[in-house]
Amino acid sequence: MDKKGWKEKFQDKLKERKDSFSTSSGINIDRFFTINDIDKKTEDKNSLPGQFPFVRGVQPTMYRGRFWTMRQYAGFGSAQETNNRFKYLLDKGQTGLSVAFDLPTQMGYDSDSEISKGEVGKVGVAIDSLEDMEILMDGIPLDKVSTSMTINATAGMLLAMYMITAEKQGVSPEKIMGTVQNDLLKEFIARGTYAFPPEPSVKITVDIMEYCKDYVPKWNPISVSGYHIREAGSTAVQELSFMLADAIEYLEIARSRNINIEKICQRVSFFFAVHNNFFEEIAKYRAARRIWSNILKNNFGVKNENSCKFRVHSQTGGVTLTAQQPLNNVVRVSMQALAAVLGGTQSLHTNSFDEALGLPTEDSATIALRTQQIIAFESEVADSIDPLAGSYYVEYLTDEIEKKVYEYLEIIKDKGGMIKCIEDNFIQGEIESSAFDFQIELENKDRVVVGVNDFKATEEKEMPIQEIDPMLEKDQVQRLNNLKNKRDNDLVDKCLSDLTKAAEKNVNIMPFIVESVRAYCTIGEMTSALEKIYGRYKGN
Repeated sequence: MDKKGWKEKFQDKLKERKDSFSTSSGINIDRFFTINDIDKKTEDKNSLPGQFPFVRGVQPTMYRGRFWTMRQYAGFGSAQETNNRFKYLLDKGQTGLSVAFDLPTQMGYDSDSEISKGEVGKVGVAIDSLEDMEILMDGIPLDKVSTSMTINATAGMLLAMYMITAEKQGVSPEKIMGTVQNDLLKEFIARGTYAFPPEPSVKITVDIMEYCKDYVPKWNPISVSGYHIREAGSTAVQELSFMLADAIEYLEIARSRNINIEKICQRVSFFFAVHNNFFEEIAKYRAARRIWSNILKNNFGVKNENSCKFRVHSQTGGVTLTAQQPLNNVVRVSMQALAAVLGGTQSLHTNSFDEALGLPTEDSATIALRTQQIIAFESEVADSIDPLAGSYYVEYLTDEIEKKVYEYLEIIKDKGGMIKCIEDNFIQGEIESSAFDFQIELENKDRVVVGVNDFKATEEKEMPIQEIDPMLEKDQVQRLNNLKNKRDNDLVDKCLSDLTKAAEKNVNIMPFIVESVRAYCTIGEMTSALEKIYGRYKGN
């Protein structure tokens, strides 16, 4: 019996909760799916695990070989406090570090800057110089631990600090492993922690990619981020579309500079948000791998299949966490983490249930990590590769997401590329429209958020919140002043002058950043040296 015959048979019983069902991306959800709802060439398009186009996983054994890297995003207060939290999480079984930096560090200001007042160490760790990085990573073996750093405008400076800290441990740049986010385009779309205007910002992004190709081969020089695009209110399809469009823009610039694309792409990584639409999120990963690998092969002529792998870090959705009934967030995070694993992520951060209230406590961070460990060691979902392959529904969603993403990529291309679309506010407008539509759905209860617009609690139990030492800012500024007094300031001046000249000559600035960091130049000083040529971007 086909769908039409089934519908005729049960016509009198087809009473449903609402008139129509769709994903957050507007993909229609039928009552059920059959083989007639999916592309007849699905098997050919998907291949087997580890084979191009990698829909079923980028490795032939996936989690049967080893589990995904379990990271917990951490960073608050001083470098010493964060170092203690890192050691605590590693002791609890975390397998990789993920560093959060405070806003002054992210935007190129020192802790003693007037604009930094009240923000030092608040949303991440304060890092002013190499000295802070040495404290941050003290006692952590940098040849064994992989470190992800959520840093963009000052990514080259933080990478240089990490490299030199490793050198002082006796670990050469060829051996360190990790990632700098280094995705400036999404800062102009969704996040706002930029320093310089779009054009020089993207130029520095590609500088870092080129430098790592030659000197830091195990390091991912970019994590093209859909996460913040999603957190700003985009749909899953928009997240993937705009993230891939950003990546294409970076590669086009690299190609114009005659940089080896195949070599660069071996270390390009991506960053996904994972939200609550369980099956759409899983299909998003599968579609992303197929689209990216085919773009590299067809648009960039990449022949090495290893260079075509879509490797992705994932984080559960921050904006899906609620301050109301915060313990409900444990369930949300668990569901999202499971979707990421079933989608085939390479590493994962699980949010703590109290993050809508403040920085995670040690207890909430431990529960978040335990969530990953229970999925890995108790659920047995990692014992089979891509276990939902062949599901009519999942394959349908994978195809629909792919189709909608290609439609967006064509629109962006026709409009002149991603930088032009950002300058014209096209991307921002699309995200704002989706966020508005979602808010209207919440207000109309077309979508329910438990504890927020339905199933509310009459009383809320107060949760403990991680406190930041009120003396932190004063202590950080004092340490910075001490550093400036004891370093070789003649060498500092020379390095900063060389950095400015390198920017003026439009050469790769990374070697000059490395020498500046080695001389204990600060984040603010290096940013100011570049600002003389690039200017400081103030936004629209």
